[in-house]
Amino acid sequence: MFSSQPRFGFDGQLILRPLSLDWLQQSGVEVAVLRLDLVDHELSGNKWFKLVKHLEAAQRARAPGLISLGGAHSNHLHALAAAGRRFGLATVGLLRGQEQDTPTVTDLRAWGMQLHWLGYGGYRDRNLPTFWERWRAQYPGFYCIPEGGGGLLGAMGCAELVPRVRSALASAGWDNYDAIWLAAGTGTTLAGLVIGEAGQHRVFGALAGPPSHAVGAGVADLLAQAGVPDRGYELLDASRGGFGRFDKELALFILSTERDGGVPLDPIYTAKTMMALRLYIGRGYFPSGTRLIFVHTGGLQGRRAAQGQLRKLIDG
Repeated sequence: MFSSQPRFGFDGQLILRPLSLDWLQQSGVEVAVLRLDLVDHELSGNKWFKLVKHLEAAQRARAPGLISLGGAHSNHLHALAAAGRRFGLATVGLLRGQEQDTPTVTDLRAWGMQLHWLGYGGYRDRNLPTFWERWRAQYPGFYCIPEGGGGLLGAMGCAELVPRVRSALASAGWDNYDAIWLAAGTGTTLAGLVIGEAGQHRVFGALAGPPSHAVGAGVADLLAQAGVPDRGYELLDASRGGFGRFDKELALFILSTERDGGVPLDPIYTAKTMMALRLYIGRGYFPSGTRLIFVHTGGLQGRRAAQGQLRKLIDG
């Protein structure tokens, strides 16, 4: 049960910083980075916004705890465990694959999350209509959160980013923008931004995994639930051969972007998303003078486990 009656969400001012890199200056396209990675040292990136409506629903239900799913490097489970510790809620994580130790898993355990490893077949069963029955029986009254903080509540929390972006425009010296560019995993944050934009600006979602019907169908379903037309966005492939696959070009891009642009990137989501943006700009998709918001969705905690592999790629 909640130890108090907390007010959820992020109360501060979002940071919107112009990005200065050679490939942008040559194109005449302006990009400002929405630094959601700086929102909170534990509930970083878009996770605050995906979780906030779920936490409010759990509070209304007087839930004693929270259950959700993810992998051994899950940014979502990391944020959920931190939220549980902060607000006095028990947390349960249902993890993909076999038990393993990662920096993320170490944090989950340290923050009191009860872990269950489902294997790969068991994790695929998460889409079955009966999946949650066992866990509701084992953890009575716990509030179940979809994978990644998804569902309509996750999207509606992300919709609240749009007015915050507009309030932060002055910090970038802008009065308006032309489109939003962000990483897309499940598509929940993208759907939320489309809802929040209400057709005013186009939203581009760079897929972290290979294109699949599931993500597009999921976005369309969320928009339908919100009563919003299924338009105003575009999904594109930024996976570079597969989810979580790294190569030397990616590793060097992360290094140079942090060095020259002052923006740290994670190799699974934000780095591939910015590389895709560079490709689209280089091909003239956006004319000179275009102003784009790049949403930094966080995920830097997950980079800890990849540091050794990235270094080997750079040195190799």
